[in-house]
Amino acid sequence: MEIATEVATPEHVEAALKAGVDYLWIGARSSANPIVVQEIATAIGDRLRLTEHRPASPDRTQTKTILKGILIKNPVNNDAGLWIGNIERLEKTGVPVIAVHRGCGHQPCWAMAHAVRLARPDIPMLLDPSHMSGDAKKVPGLMQKIDELGLDGAMVEVHCRPEEALSDANQQIEPRTLAEIILHASERVSSPNEENRIEGEKELNWLRAEIDELDARLWETISARMDVSRRIGKWKKAHDVAPLQPKRFQQLSEQVAHFAKENGLSADFSQEVLKLIHKESLKQQE
Repeated sequence: MEIATEVATPEHVEAALKAGVDYLWIGARSSANPIVVQEIATAIGDRLRLTEHRPASPDRTQTKTILKGILIKNPVNNDAGLWIGNIERLEKTGVPVIAVHRGCGHQPCWAMAHAVRLARPDIPMLLDPSHMSGDAKKVPGLMQKIDELGLDGAMVEVHCRPEEALSDANQQIEPRTLAEIILHASERVSSPNEENRIEGEKELNWLRAEIDELDARLWETISARMDVSRRIGKWKKAHDVAPLQPKRFQQLSEQVAHFAKENGLSADFSQEVLKLIHKESLKQQE
């Protein structure tokens, strides 16, 4: 069985390679610091060069550390350029590099992964649905993105008894759930014509994934705005202030008009959206 372990310091690299670990991975917090990544890359390169030039052992066999790959997760911050830079730093070790997309703060951040995929289609990319969602119930749905986006596999947190896990208990699935996911994935194997169609739509699927994420943020923002409107309504009732304040609405209208002009949006469209949101806000204040 092949083994992978996370490393965050040169000392971790030394210990892992001495133990014969097959794959190293660098976590999102380490990935956010290019200095740390460079230190790890240097340690890997130095260790591999030392091993290559090590004299034969007494039984005349050449002991050699073989590292099969380095997995690099995206940074915790939404920064495609930093992720690509980390990939390039690690490539200088001569070891195959694999990107792992885990999102940012339990948000998919598909645009970042899409940018890296377009810039480096030669680098395998895995999905980490566990960290992306932070919720075991969402993992099976996210796993479907592997086929839709043409990703190369997944890095999933699995635990026999997730409730007893020492960390990240909420995002760990049971082995039987993983087996079901794999079974369903194999059942989705389609005809050659269907596979060709899906292959041709992968770029469209990436763009749709970005739209879905933006829509989710949009509705979350509107929901949060309505919550504030309800609190404003309570304040107005307590101070005997009318829900509709024409001067305030005029200020909002001017702000939206300026934003629309600066960002290439239709003025009519922007004002219509504002009116709908304002109308609902007044209802929430009743």
